[in-house]
Amino acid sequence: MSKTRLARKQLEDAGAPVSRIPEPKLIGRVVSIDGAHAVISLSPGALSAAREDRPQIGAILSIDAGPSVVLGLVSAMSGPPAAASAANADGRSTGPGALVELELIGEFSKPTASAPGRFRRGVSFYPALNDGAHLATRDELAALFLSNSGATVRVGAIKQDASIPASVAVNNLFSRHCAILGTTGAGKSCAVTLMLNSVLKKYPHAHIVLLDVHNEYANCFGEKAIVFDSSNLTLPFWMLTFEEFSEILYPGRRNCEEEIEILLELIPAARRMNLGAPTKSGAGLTERRSDPSAVTVDTPTPYRVSDLLTLIDRSLGGLDHARATAPFKRLRARLKQISTDARYGFMFGGLTVQDTMSELLGQLFRIPVADAPVSVIELGGMPDEVAQVVVSVIARIAFEFGLWSHGAAPVALIVEDAHRFAAADSDSGFAPTRRALVRIAKEGRKTGVSLWVVSQRPTELDPTVLSQCNSIFAMRLANQADQDALRAAIPDAATSLLACLPSLGLGEAIAIGESVALPCRIRFDAVSRETTPRSLTSSFTEAWAISIEDEAFLERIVDQWRAQKILTALS
Repeated sequence: MSKTRLARKQLEDAGAPVSRIPEPKLIGRVVSIDGAHAVISLSPGALSAAREDRPQIGAILSIDAGPSVVLGLVSAMSGPPAAASAANADGRSTGPGALVELELIGEFSKPTASAPGRFRRGVSFYPALNDGAHLATRDELAALFLSNSGATVRVGAIKQDASIPASVAVNNLFSRHCAILGTTGAGKSCAVTLMLNSVLKKYPHAHIVLLDVHNEYANCFGEKAIVFDSSNLTLPFWMLTFEEFSEILYPGRRNCEEEIEILLELIPAARRMNLGAPTKSGAGLTERRSDPSAVTVDTPTPYRVSDLLTLIDRSLGGLDHARATAPFKRLRARLKQISTDARYGFMFGGLTVQDTMSELLGQLFRIPVADAPVSVIELGGMPDEVAQVVVSVIARIAFEFGLWSHGAAPVALIVEDAHRFAAADSDSGFAPTRRALVRIAKEGRKTGVSLWVVSQRPTELDPTVLSQCNSIFAMRLANQADQDALRAAIPDAATSLLACLPSLGLGEAIAIGESVALPCRIRFDAVSRETTPRSLTSSFTEAWAISIEDEAFLERIVDQWRAQKILTALS
């Protein structure tokens, strides 16, 4: 079967309308080939053809290899030697010797009586020397991108031909994790908004948690999102693991070995003191857990800071030597300091002990969805150490929820500025946060927890996290180190596309990975004005052209500033 009939068959299988498909024009022949690359010598006159009939960087060429049609991505081109070339009246070269280098990316299997033709990555049947190469036609490209397996949604258009939609396979996009990378202002936030809204139109019962570092997504999803900020976010401290609680009390856990040892002993005792704490439904924990000895230091059951202080006081009453009492006194002072710190009011603010874990999980992970499948957690304005704790807790409980629910309600976690929370430097940031995100990256696929990382600095992002993202949308990146970090994480062979990163336009991306049919350059669809993230760059010239005469201008700013009580107190 010819490539033309193969393309027609692919379109018919996908249910797409099929117009008359012209036979592709021969543009050259294979003169060199290895396991991943091929070199095409262009035919005489190929360079004088119309622009749309000439190969360009990023274009796709097809080579009939017998049992299959091999596809290659144009990665480099070189003209013929000056002495061997001629020029036509328009000054364009018509002589032999022009070369096109291809990266082999996949193949169409030719249909048989027992199996239809399908696109697959990799090459099973290689072209031979002198096999003819053709510029893939529009219909061949359409058949190729329609071959994306599983349920798909449109996110944009193929840069090579704007009439061909760029779609992503939803299951692969979420189950295999995703990275959206690009310099500031490249359009990452708009890309996130577009892709999530496209998915939500088709799957309105999703469960999505978006960690909004810059407070820009509140209006992006309309009534489909519930927004949490410092005024309504509640993460009770008793849900912290021992590691998280220790890091809050003693960042870096330096010179505090005795206090940590005391805490390790007292927290389980404090948890056991409150096993009868009621839930909102009125049922007590003792009705569901009859064995108090099963409670460990990390069991997420309620207790009070006052219970810890009481246990410390009891221990102090049984100690005689001043040297032995010092660690208890230091721990007591630190607990009081943190529990009254306004920055952590969303954790230590409750005076009563109540088991609200089910309600908290339902609010965060949107169960039931109630027509609002997205939780937007606004972290902007929070001190970094507080934001780190919030991300750590949410990431960890998302993973544990997926683990204990056996993936029955898959959750997607989108992390803006992910390099802040999962840094390449293991000594920076809040260690539990990095470990929680790395764990999701490694094991989330098995528990129904998806991780999307959004970052402008791939080189500062933990390489383990980046390497586990099997779908990557790389937007404009000018920094060479960032390009090198991204190149090292790319799972596909089409690394030549990354050479375009510094020249990508606003809203353009190199799409690579499991969620797209093949590596390609795409332009994301525009988002509506109503759903545009609040991340537009301020206009200095417009602002500086106007004098601020409003006397209440500064007063309003100060009032809003002070209203964020989470910022008003220092530890």
